[in-house]
Amino acid sequence: MKAAVVTNFKEKLEIKEVETPKPGQGEVLIKMEACGVCHTDLHAAHGDWPVKPKLPLIPGHEGVGVVTEVGPGVTSLKVGDRVGVPWLFKACGECEYCLSGQETLCPNQLNGGYTADGAYAEYCVAPADYVARIPDGVDPVEIAPILCAGVTTYKALKVSGAKPGEWVAIYGIGGLGHIALQYAKAMGLKVIAVDIQDDKLELADELGADMTVNNKKVDPVKEIKDKVGGVQAAISVAVNKVAFEQAYHSVKRGGSVVLVGLPTGDIPVPIFDTVLNGVSIKGSIVGTRKDMQEALQFAADGKVKPIISTAKLEEINDVFERMEKGQINGRVVLTFDN
Repeated sequence: MKAAVVTNFKEKLEIKEVETPKPGQGEVLIKMEACGVCHTDLHAAHGDWPVKPKLPLIPGHEGVGVVTEVGPGVTSLKVGDRVGVPWLFKACGECEYCLSGQETLCPNQLNGGYTADGAYAEYCVAPADYVARIPDGVDPVEIAPILCAGVTTYKALKVSGAKPGEWVAIYGIGGLGHIALQYAKAMGLKVIAVDIQDDKLELADELGADMTVNNKKVDPVKEIKDKVGGVQAAISVAVNKVAFEQAYHSVKRGGSVVLVGLPTGDIPVPIFDTVLNGVSIKGSIVGTRKDMQEALQFAADGKVKPIISTAKLEEINDVFERMEKGQINGRVVLTFDN
């Protein structure tokens, strides 16, 4: 099968023929139809994070395809079912986190396209218990970004504690942020979109943002405090430290900051203000299988629709280059010829 492979960090991916995997116990073989390109894939290819991915690696954790073969012991899926390959590739199912509905914190988990080969390939093998069940009647290309960008931002909004009618600020209106904005509106929240690029703020307007702020031109903290008195929650999906600091300071008393993007380095947190103002700082990593089911249903119901463009698997290095330069509006989805 054809696959895009990371052989060495910070080098271009190789498009080459590799052996088609066979499903083992509890696994299914999936013929890929589409796979969204996530910024995490770029980090994986560069080896940016303290925990390095395996090498060689086939990235991709927003893959959608059709089951073509089931391995021994699989009873929940059959040939012809459409499923998704997510970031939460597999968890142990036995630790305190798995048993308490916090499986994304499982210390023994495998991650799609990081510690397990993912969906930048014509075929992918995945555990039947952890693939996402794709709702009927949806376009696999359009639904692909929900498998990471969608469920990640949906979960972040859930853990923020913001209630319908309250204000939230979303820092970074890119691949994740433009979807976060739509989930927030669908959940009845008032949304402030913050970004440094006017074209992304124009997109935010089109998607129903109640207010937009260019944080390269004005101080977003002052703007938000002056206009609405601060937000109940700030969701930072940007990948720079300045946005995280601004997100923190734009929250009102009793509010929460949810960290999603992963810039390098540390972020200063004023302890006195955090305590005095009762501000919560939370990290949010993707979502559980239940979160995934809910996030996919929002999209299937037409309440969330990723802005996408498509590219062939062979174009992945060009896509990564555009991503590094901030030239992508919405999400790029890879399509397959098979």
